[in-house]
Amino acid sequence: MSRLDILHFPDSRLRRRCKPVGTVDDKVKRLIDDMFETMYEAPGIGLSAPQVNADARVVTIDVSKDRSAPLCLINPEILATDGEAETEEGCLSVPGVFELVKRPERVRVRALDRDGRSREIEAEGLLAVCIQHEMDHLDGQLFVDYLSRLKRERIRKKAEKAQRHA
Repeated sequence: MSRLDILHFPDSRLRRRCKPVGTVDDKVKRLIDDMFETMYEAPGIGLSAPQVNADARVVTIDVSKDRSAPLCLINPEILATDGEAETEEGCLSVPGVFELVKRPERVRVRALDRDGRSREIEAEGLLAVCIQHEMDHLDGQLFVDYLSRLKRERIRKKAEKAQRHA
């Protein structure tokens, strides 16, 4: 396994819509393993393939405190949502920024697992937020897109300044 570089906002590669995974082969499994390692080391609770410059509809998540609940979603699709919640979100691609975002409170998702088996997951709370956040990345959307234009521009300018000084 190896740690991958995480792209940072406003990198244009974060805005592309990822291609579906055709076959869950060793290359995809290696990407998943590398994404988990990168996510845990960052540290974060979720990571999507476009954040590590991979054009694949792959998400890794672990919202447990002790890293005991790794979840991999390949080609995820939301089947149903319910309720509404406002939760503070952050992102490994937008370091140091945390803002309130409104999303559905509960979701039902279908995806392939690491072994290529189809499964459905019902989630609520932090897991539901994380799933939706990471799935947004697969379509080129970031949590800052839910904010006002003024806030988004402020965050973009701050991120560009930080990149220039890095």
